[in-house]
Amino acid sequence: MKEALEWYEEMHRKCDFRGKWVIREEAETDPKYGKEPWKRDVKELVELGVVNLDKPPGPTSHEVVAWIKRMFGLERAGHGGTLDPKVTGVLPVALAEATKVIHYVMLSGKEYVMVIQFHDAVKEEEVIENLKYLVGEIYQRPPLRSSVKRQLRTKKVYYIHVLEFWPERRMALVRVGSESGTYMRKLAHDLGLLVGTGAHMRELRRTRSGPFHEDWNLVRMQDLSEAKFLYDNYGDDSLLKKYIMPCEVATCHMPKIMIKDGAVDAVAHGANVSIRGVAALTDNMKKGDVVAVVSLKGELVAIAQALVSSQEALKMEKGWVAKTKRVIMKPGTYPDVWRKKKASQQEGG
Repeated sequence: MKEALEWYEEMHRKCDFRGKWVIREEAETDPKYGKEPWKRDVKELVELGVVNLDKPPGPTSHEVVAWIKRMFGLERAGHGGTLDPKVTGVLPVALAEATKVIHYVMLSGKEYVMVIQFHDAVKEEEVIENLKYLVGEIYQRPPLRSSVKRQLRTKKVYYIHVLEFWPERRMALVRVGSESGTYMRKLAHDLGLLVGTGAHMRELRRTRSGPFHEDWNLVRMQDLSEAKFLYDNYGDDSLLKKYIMPCEVATCHMPKIMIKDGAVDAVAHGANVSIRGVAALTDNMKKGDVVAVVSLKGELVAIAQALVSSQEALKMEKGWVAKTKRVIMKPGTYPDVWRKKKASQQEGG
């Protein structure tokens, strides 16, 4: 339990997660069952891992995922949010069973660095002043070159900062943090309307997708291919074990509930999380939050929806803490204590 808590604390620091663990009940885990995420071998990581890929310009996100599927001989793989062919940057790719988790990365916040080209001379002060109108809840209609229906919708922009400004070239380099599904091309167009010159997006790079960012184990396609070659031909697994991270890191940004060994198999069969099975939880869980349910070894058991807040849960003696939404762990990984207990109760009348 202690090792898992420390490992998650390190992961939380890397993805700027603000929650802290609160121990409800000290518990021991049986080494005969399950396995710590950081101890998985390459075969296990390929089955339940994620790559923080640096997408190159040119191919579509779908093509990049197809290449990785062929590289590792996988039937399934998925990415954490589409990038246009010309756009580069952070593209989390989930392998095999980890695709069950990548949906929650797709829905999380994104960050971009964008070069905006203005169509006439403009002052930096004007740009900064008008960017304020694009922060907060904004209306957007997807551009003509879009794969979704062109209907008006609202999106949230958390921040826009001017990083550099080149008046002689009529360009600005900006950093944007936004809700998933916000169109940067449309944002650049709207800024051009506000300053009165017209503008368009010249270049775009994604620097963050959910918990994944540029400074956390970002890997290029050619580096991943080379690591696979070294593993296949020389048995050197050091690079692949570095590049393929456990799927648990994809939940780094979520509040968490750590459950005891005796509760794991019940949740793996789809049961809700009972307070009696909870050993620890993060202090920032709110009712309705999407949360990660993990074992004492740190393994991701399921994705759930919180039925109570952290503070409410710590005061409970019985009842449900979270409703299981998506099971990740294979049933039978841990002993079925719940089934034996149920059978014993039935025998006892």
